Amino acid sequence: MTRTRGKDTLGPSRQQHGKRNRVVHVFTEGKLTEPSYIDIMKKLLDERELPVEVHIANAGAPGSQRKPIDLVDAAVPLMRRLTREAERNRLREEMRPQVWCLFDRDDHQELDRAIKQAGQGKVRIAFSHPCFEVWRLLHHKDVTGTFNQVCALVTDRLPFRNEVEKIKEVYANQIMGRYAEAKRRALRMNARHGDHLPLPGRDPYTDVFHFVEQGLGITSY
Repeated sequence: MTRTRGKDTLGPSRQQHGKRNRVVHVFTEGKLTEPSYIDIMKKLLDERELPVEVHIANAGAPGSQRKPIDLVDAAVPLMRRLTREAERNRLREEMRPQVWCLFDRDDHQELDRAIKQAGQGKVRIAFSHPCFEVWRLLHHKDVTGTFNQVCALVTDRLPFRNEVEKIKEVYANQIMGRYAEAKRRALRMNARHGDHLPLPGRDPYTDVFHFVEQGLGITSY
């Protein structure tokens, strides 16, 4: 099954080896970092013949339409439509499509509203503070201290920052063989924040592993 970044569609699930694929639609804040990471995950899905099909729903959206609230505003009606179709087709719960939004803290406004609306609309989110690069960094080391919404402070810690031309693009050799430790580090890091603290206030934080496991069905790489 061939998948090309930037050319994803919202079409129906295809069949793979006689099995129906569960479809996952993803809205990403980033135009390069998250999509390049998802491309690596797509290859794993193909190699492992996992029955999950992933579409980046806002691949062509300009940067001005990629704030968290923009993603959620687009994702909720899509989830509503997909739910109606799933009910009409009597899909089993485990085969029903999912809609995810991947976004960061950065210096965005209206984060609380975006998170609340996503929950009400049954849209799942994967959130990072200050940015997705925290998840990338956890593949290599523990993350300590705070970043005060400044993503560059995280990027400066990436051990390969001087070895690649496009630091925003994720390459397989930067993450493969490191998932288990990255998740363990993320859980330790996140545990430093109390459950009472709203997501936008958790610095640093990431739960991208929820998207990997619950959305894609990938538990190791």
